[in-house]
Amino acid sequence: MSRNWWKECIFYQVYPKSFQDSNGDGKGDLRGIIKRLDYLAWLGIKGLWLSPIFRSPMVDNGYDVSDYYSVDPIFGDNDDLDELIAEAGKRGIRIILDLVVNHCSNKHPWFQRACADPLSEERGYFIIRKKDQLTNWRSNFGGSVWSPMPGSPDDYYMHVFAKEQPDLNWENPLLRHKIYRMINYWLDKGIAGFRIDAITYLKKDQAFPILPPDGHDGLVAVTKAANNQPGIEVFLKEMREETFDRHPGCVTVAEASDVPFNQLPEYSGPDGFFSMIFEFSYQDPYVDPVHPEWFRPKSWDVEEYKQKIQDAQVQQQKLGVWSPTHLENHDSPRALTRLMANKQVGGVSADSQMRRRQATMLAAMYFFLRGTPFIYQGQELGMSNSTLTKIEQFNDIMTRDQYQEAIQQGLDPQDAFDKVAFRSRDNSRTPMQWNKGKNAGFSPSEPWLPVNSDFQMINVQEESDDKKSVLSFYRAMIGLRSNPIYCKTLVYGTSKPAYADKTNVIAYDRSYNGQIIRVVCNFQYGQSHLGKTSGLSDGDILMTNLGRENLNGDVILGPFEALVVLLKQAA
Repeated sequence: MSRNWWKECIFYQVYPKSFQDSNGDGKGDLRGIIKRLDYLAWLGIKGLWLSPIFRSPMVDNGYDVSDYYSVDPIFGDNDDLDELIAEAGKRGIRIILDLVVNHCSNKHPWFQRACADPLSEERGYFIIRKKDQLTNWRSNFGGSVWSPMPGSPDDYYMHVFAKEQPDLNWENPLLRHKIYRMINYWLDKGIAGFRIDAITYLKKDQAFPILPPDGHDGLVAVTKAANNQPGIEVFLKEMREETFDRHPGCVTVAEASDVPFNQLPEYSGPDGFFSMIFEFSYQDPYVDPVHPEWFRPKSWDVEEYKQKIQDAQVQQQKLGVWSPTHLENHDSPRALTRLMANKQVGGVSADSQMRRRQATMLAAMYFFLRGTPFIYQGQELGMSNSTLTKIEQFNDIMTRDQYQEAIQQGLDPQDAFDKVAFRSRDNSRTPMQWNKGKNAGFSPSEPWLPVNSDFQMINVQEESDDKKSVLSFYRAMIGLRSNPIYCKTLVYGTSKPAYADKTNVIAYDRSYNGQIIRVVCNFQYGQSHLGKTSGLSDGDILMTNLGRENLNGDVILGPFEALVVLLKQAA
């Protein structure tokens, strides 16, 4: 396994609109991020992923780009971005930007010209069909993927996501090379790389078939005709050769959902299209990716979740690919709520100390897996789902659409609200909690989303001074993974399941040149007896979330206990 800076790095994802407001308008911005760089450096972060900051109408919070070359005024300007790159560099932090190239905004000049002139070059930048040629594909945000083309009533354009996000026509080489020029522009500016959004949607089934419906609306999920389609590898290889290969050392992290294990080497092997792709097979056990109605709950248990984690780890190292490890991102509810809400687990504890155990156990469980750890803002504090109480408070377009869908499906308004509120993407987008002052120190003005009501207990100021806090635990994990004595094992070591027969225990060994580090996590309120022959008794504790001092005799894990143990060489 080759050594790379991005394999050894700890990445931190910032959702700029919610991180830190510097000008008092209630929205986070680039100068706010600059203000908090010392915090990120103190935490041990070496890579910073910024969710979209380019000019946008913000229909989908920046994932609808109207100008790929300009920072949106909400966040500042291009000079602010230059300063952020420079100031981060002084602290040893590299910046990666969100790259959205499956679609753009309907306010982008390309789409505006395509609408104004049917004979324009830009008309070919989009996927446009006549009314009698439309398919029955359902958008990921609900409803048909086809919307009328402004100015041409008989023409319809395709959008995998919202109607304000027309898909770009990657079959057109002129469009592709405009995209490549833009990518190279930003790499030349000094960014370290990109997180690449929705990349597996670039290729559509060019036969545009009518498919059997999979929902009450008579439509079928667009994923069946526009996700991971044969031929996408041609686009991805060309993009890599025209851009990333020309900038040695840059990192690319693709959002590539539903890529089967046997195709992973193409995507993130040594000669893959990208440095790594996000592994979603175990990221959210509540989500059935082919189901159009995510407001409907999905049952799961810890053993199923454990098996998915282990399968992913085994397959990735078998195939020689590399993936990020993560619990949260801007598109998911908070992990503490999501993973503790399962009836088998028992729910999020009302007791602050037990809640801390739950948050730190989850942290240890994912952080030391084989791969590059990503931390989403506030995750390191143990932030949980939002405390919004009515649908009007939610900003997320998908949440509002799913609420209406649930009502149409016959759910009463309160039940519909409870279900979509639990799953809403806005749960991870509430403002960062810096202190217990006004608006959690995020902004002197009313924030664009309400601050979570628990901010007076869960915030950076309170937790940075508490050696037993979730934040201190994260800082210790980062320090351990970066420690020269253990880093080769924790970064490049093999991963092998441990205690597979122990119910509700997720455990694994990381091994490198005879050094073995075992991570053990008790995923329940009850105890777990590992026994005298567990292999732990003679080991040295590297980390614990319960303050355990020894492992003598019969090892019994307490509720939500996490242990990281250096085993003896003979284990």
